[in-house]
Amino acid sequence: MKDRIVNSISKQREFFRLNNTKGVEFRLEQLKKLKRLIIKRELDIEAALWEDLHKSPEEAYLTEISIVMQELDNHLKHLKKWAEPQKVKTPIHLFPSSSTIIYEPLGIALIVAPWNYPFQLVINPLIGAISSGCCAMIKPSPNATATAKLIEEMIKELYSPNYIDIVLGGREVNELLFEQKFDIIFFTGSTALGKVVSKAAAENLTPLVLELGGKSPCIVDHDANLDVAAKRIIWGKFINAGQTCIAPDYLLVHKSIKDKLLVKLKRYITEMYGDNVIDSRVYPRIISDQAMGRLKELMNEGDVYCGGEVDEQQRYIAPTIIDNIRPESLIMQEEIFGPILPVMTFGDISEVFYYLSQKEKPLALYYFGKDGDNVLSKTTSGGACINDTLMHITNHNLPFGGVGSSGMGRYHGKDSFLIFSNIRGVVKTAVWIDIPLKYAPFNYFKFIKRLI
Repeated sequence: MKDRIVNSISKQREFFRLNNTKGVEFRLEQLKKLKRLIIKRELDIEAALWEDLHKSPEEAYLTEISIVMQELDNHLKHLKKWAEPQKVKTPIHLFPSSSTIIYEPLGIALIVAPWNYPFQLVINPLIGAISSGCCAMIKPSPNATATAKLIEEMIKELYSPNYIDIVLGGREVNELLFEQKFDIIFFTGSTALGKVVSKAAAENLTPLVLELGGKSPCIVDHDANLDVAAKRIIWGKFINAGQTCIAPDYLLVHKSIKDKLLVKLKRYITEMYGDNVIDSRVYPRIISDQAMGRLKELMNEGDVYCGGEVDEQQRYIAPTIIDNIRPESLIMQEEIFGPILPVMTFGDISEVFYYLSQKEKPLALYYFGKDGDNVLSKTTSGGACINDTLMHITNHNLPFGGVGSSGMGRYHGKDSFLIFSNIRGVVKTAVWIDIPLKYAPFNYFKFIKRLI
């Protein structure tokens, strides 16, 4: 496998060196080919996601296929404009010069994707790499086997491996990849693995995009619209059975409305998934037995308000709300990444600000109530929604990414183009005149000091 990886990277470097990828028309054609094949294989994508995660066709389209298609359309529409050199102002002391920003591809990109959105989180970064003019090596997650194999088929049908290549495998393949020299690494996964990737990248001073996770809080204030809040929280938490990096990880609820909110949360679980959730066609499953074991352990504290049922054979955990959780509880120490929603209360919003200030910066933050601007000013997170959950990821005019332990770097839309590009500043100076101000022995120093 090592020889195969090294050989592929070498061929990609040669392909890139010959400037095959830099033409905008070439990039546009590669994006169009990808779009046509996704449309053609849409049913196959849905089937693979059902096999891996029990995602319904509706959820597969809304959370994976449609997001990729919107990203493709955005790049196809705007790439020519994004790629144009941008003239910027030049200060008078640089006369007779002009200044320009040009966007050039970084080179060979490594894209390592997770299992929870195994199609979207491979293809979305790939769109950015193609759009910027990079070559790419793709590594899907081995835990989503059906989707990984389908993506491999699609990539091999579309592209020469000298341009876009794909390797399958587990941790040992990741380790081989991280030993190699790439021009950018784009990694989506856990914070723990992000630290491993960061150390490996440091050996080659490779720039990194880390899309990680963390415990994203969901705050429900005393003046929130409880009916709307409950519906949107249940949707955001239990889509993909909670296996979403930006899912509301836990609730911080004003104590005056907690009981009313819990009643509504339970009602919306039933409305969305039925009285017997295990039989619901639209409720996904947990990815692996290992994940099942970890999640079961997290349900041993607090009081189960609703849910709690487990079927290990089906890798099913019911949508579960756990009340009376304490900050020191095990479930509050790590990202849950499953269909379990712990609940804590507060009496004054200042308590929330203090609590969050002691924690790592989350990937997302959600607030329901009428004090959204104040909450934003007193907290930090990679992204945020006021009176909603998850929806910031669907706007491709917004950059998406983490901060601190929840990640670094932004993508989606133009930010995807930029993150895979070298933003190169260029000064062009005319030769018809050569003003002597800058030269030694600095006879004009007093004048130039005033000028600059």
